[in-house]
Order: sequence, then structure tokens, then C-alpha cells
Amino acid sequence: MNAPPLSALVAGFVAVLVGFTSSVVIVFQAAAALGATPAQTASWIWALGLGMGLTSLGLSLWYRMPVLTAWSTPGAALLASAGAGLSMAEAVGAFIVCGLLITLAGATGWFARVMNRIPQALAAALLAGVLARFAFDAFAALPVEPAIVGAMCVAFVAGRRWWPRYAVPGVLAVGMAVAAAQGRLQFGGIDWALATPVFTMPAFSLAALVGVALPLFVVTMVSQNLPGVAAQRAAGFDVPVSPALTTTGVATVLLAPFGAYALNLAAITAAICMGREAAADPARRWWASAAAGVFYIVVGLLGGAVVALIAAFPKELVLAVAGLALLSTIGSGLATAMKDEAEREAALVTFVVTASGLVWLGIASAFWGVVAGVIVRAALRR
Repeated sequence: MNAPPLSALVAGFVAVLVGFTSSVVIVFQAAAALGATPAQTASWIWALGLGMGLTSLGLSLWYRMPVLTAWSTPGAALLASAGAGLSMAEAVGAFIVCGLLITLAGATGWFARVMNRIPQALAAALLAGVLARFAFDAFAALPVEPAIVGAMCVAFVAGRRWWPRYAVPGVLAVGMAVAAAQGRLQFGGIDWALATPVFTMPAFSLAALVGVALPLFVVTMVSQNLPGVAAQRAAGFDVPVSPALTTTGVATVLLAPFGAYALNLAAITAAICMGREAAADPARRWWASAAAGVFYIVVGLLGGAVVALIAAFPKELVLAVAGLALLSTIGSGLATAMKDEAEREAALVTFVVTASGLVWLGIASAFWGVVAGVIVRAALRR
């Protein structure tokens, strides 16, 4: 087996960095809403890190394709609001039910059949719309941190011109160097103690089933797994949907008593591992998601150090490296979406609605983008 390319290892690290920094605060809010103790909160990070790490590493090694999993960010937001009043035991029972439903959706193949009916142009537009927010945020951070973000933009252009394979590693290195020169990176206060898992005996109640389990399943499927599969297909990787989805469901069930509330296929962080910045040869890009899996496992085992580690990186640095790393993937998605003139308007509607950030009925814009695109496509064809 050939050694992994450096660019793939850096892409895996960037994916984990972006994945944690973009939403770990919401996970903490969800745990707090359920009355979690500090030990239980650390256990959540342990369970989620191990769940994402083992499934990402295992699926990537098995299929030799970049398969990255993630926690359900909209699911965490749901728990932060709907979890109030429930005990941790009832919440764990809801997590298990949600995991069983995800497993059922994968094992029966019905979710794969739904995905097979979404045209490629709409799937590509959906991916571009999901990722566009990160590109917007990257350049919006420029006036806030002109030295850091400006230097990273220059490094990106120079990298794309002279060393395209290492453009993103160069961007990250330059950003960290400028932040360190400003005294903005502080790693000294991090406690690297291993996290201790805390088991919670599940309890099942009708209130938790209706108020948490079912909504958590719905938002995870339409807001996370749907764009996750779209990201894989838009990048040209035909990963078997049903086995991958079933794996995330089983992992959720097994780790739910320790705090893994919902695991799913990743879209945004997966796109970082599937782009050409990860590896020039698409056949070697699975190294990026496998590396991300290893990083996730390390972060899970060191759950107590997550908050301090994330705080060491300026927010604008993370926004910039994510946005710049995703530019080529956004461009490829838009090119595929707009290639066929007959599909162009429906794809454009899908992109715009998805990029708008619309949230309606508690469901994120990725779902509504597909709905709007399918309606427009059907109307124009008719």
C-alpha cells in the first residue's frame, strides 16, 4: 500500500477542524438542555468522536473511496430546543430509536431509491448551495482579520499557481504562522487527559419518541444524509448508499448510551476530502477521509481537551481555510449543474434556495432546495 499523500492528510485534518469548530458549541448546548453534567458532556464528545472516526475509517478502507461521517448538526439544534424537560435517560432512549430508524432506512434500501430519483444536475446544485455559505463566510472574514485572512488568500492564489497539490496545506500553514506571530495561538493551557465514557441507562417514553426521536430522524435524513449522498455523487464517487447509511445507524444505536445522539453521512467536511486539493488522483482521495477518521478518534479520546483546542484557533482562520478549500468543489458542482441547458433553471433554483439558508418547519434549506428544484423541473418539462 502506497504512503498517503501529504495533501490528503492535511485535508483530513482540515475536515475535522472545520467539523468541530463549526458546530461543537451547538452540541454542548444540546447536552446542557438535557441537564448533562460536565462528565456526561465530555462523554458525548468521546462517543461522537469515536463514532465518526471508526465509521469514517472503516467505510473508507472498505470501499477505497472518501466516505466521511459526522454528527447531526441540525439534530443538535433540535435537541437544544426540544430536549428541555426530558431526562438524560429519556433522551438516550430517543437516540436509540433514531438510530434504529436510520438503520431501517439503510437496510431496506428506501433512502437509496429516493436518492436515485434525484437528477445529477440537481444533486450537484444542492452540493454547491450547501458549500457556498462557507465561501461567503471566508471572504466576509477578510475585513475582520485582514492580516490572517489576507495572507491566506494570497497563499491560496500562489499555491494554485505554483504548487496546486499543496495549496490548502500552504493556506493552513500561512494562517497559523500569521496567527502565531500575533500571539493568537495558545496551546499551553490544554489538558490532554483521556476522556472517560459515562453510560446512561435508556428509558423510553411517548413524549421523547414524538418530541425527539422522530424529529431527530427526519432532520438528520433530509438535512444531513441527503446532501451527504449528493456530495459523493457530485464528486464522482458511487458509494453504496444503503450499507453506509446502515453503518451510521448501527453506530448510533451502540454509542447512544454514551452520548452519540445521531451519526450520518457528511457533506461539507466530506467535500474537503473529495476535492482535487486532497489528492490529484481521485483513487487516492480516500486517504483524506481515512485520515480524518483517525483524527476524529484522537479527538474523541481526548474529549476533555476539545474546547481548549478549538479556542486556540481564531475563528476567522477556520472560516478562511474552509472556504478556500471548498472553492474548487463549489465550482465543479456549479459546472455540472449548469452544463445541461434543459436542467439549468431547475438546478439554479436548487442552488439559490439551498444557499439562502432557509429554515422552514424546522427543516434546513438543503431539503427545500431539492423540493423547489424538482417542482420547477417538473413544471418546465410538463
